[in-house]
Amino acid sequence: MSDATTRALSLLNLLQTHRHWPGTELAARLGVTERTVRRDVERLRDLGYRIESTPGIAGGYRLEAGSAVPPLLLTDEEAVAMAIGLRVAASQRLVSGPETTLTALAKLEQVLPAPLRRRVNALADAVQPAGIQSGAAVSSEVLGELALAIRDHERVRFDYTSMTGAETRRRVEPHALAPADRHWYLLCWDLERDDWRTFRVDRLARVEHTRVLFEPRPLTPEEIEGFILVARSWTRQPVEADAVIDLPFAVMKEHFGIWGQGATEEDATHTRWPVGGADFRETMYGLSWIPTGVDYTTDLAEPSRSELREVLERMLRALDAPPPPPARSMTSQHTVTP
Repeated sequence: MSDATTRALSLLNLLQTHRHWPGTELAARLGVTERTVRRDVERLRDLGYRIESTPGIAGGYRLEAGSAVPPLLLTDEEAVAMAIGLRVAASQRLVSGPETTLTALAKLEQVLPAPLRRRVNALADAVQPAGIQSGAAVSSEVLGELALAIRDHERVRFDYTSMTGAETRRRVEPHALAPADRHWYLLCWDLERDDWRTFRVDRLARVEHTRVLFEPRPLTPEEIEGFILVARSWTRQPVEADAVIDLPFAVMKEHFGIWGQGATEEDATHTRWPVGGADFRETMYGLSWIPTGVDYTTDLAEPSRSELREVLERMLRALDAPPPPPARSMTSQHTVTP
């Protein structure tokens, strides 16, 4: 780096630390003449920095806001503080989209020296924002890589470990990252399944950029929120069962929409759909969403199977029994005396 460039960066660092600098003091700190300071100020102006100068004995220089964001010089402590703040902002949803925060974080951590990255990781582990419960550990590097791929509309590959422990290699078009409850989720178009899929980011590994760009498929914010809602509820439940529905896979998916995630083709005319809940009542509620008139079978296990049958039998008896007589209307009777 040339002496002129080094000096200009030193000047920029000084201008960022104080609101106003007399020209004589800048010259003294940099060990140059005031004329050289003026030339270095012009170099910074050519780079997009808006520097105001005032003449006279009390005159000097000050860095002003411009129409665009120029490069910034940060001290080690400032860089670490910004990285920690960006992580907190992303987890707290302090901006309209967490990808914005994550791309900024990825850019910053990409240029941080290794000792500063270790400081950021140590502080991030120690700092727990209010209202955020601890969840599965997520690599900030993975989050940053995914956020950059979303910003650039670039296809990626990654390894994924499912809830059951099955490992697969996925090729996707990433669309959105969202923090929900205690986890991060990636919403993307799965190129192998030819459908939308949502993945827990803490189960992702070996993110690979393909350098293949894609045109994003349209999704409304409400649709994105719906996909994340389904993913949040897609966890192992105390009572689980499969329903084999008398509907072809494509017809079933069209009817269920995003709630058809996890369904698989049983054969040409049947679809297997997992359903579950905290108890047999929630499982029954899920089964009630199967379209009217469509037959299905289920492998609901005991004792939930017997409990559900007992409840349904009582309901049927109540529906078959004659309805109770209507309640009598209680009216007040008054005797009118002439």
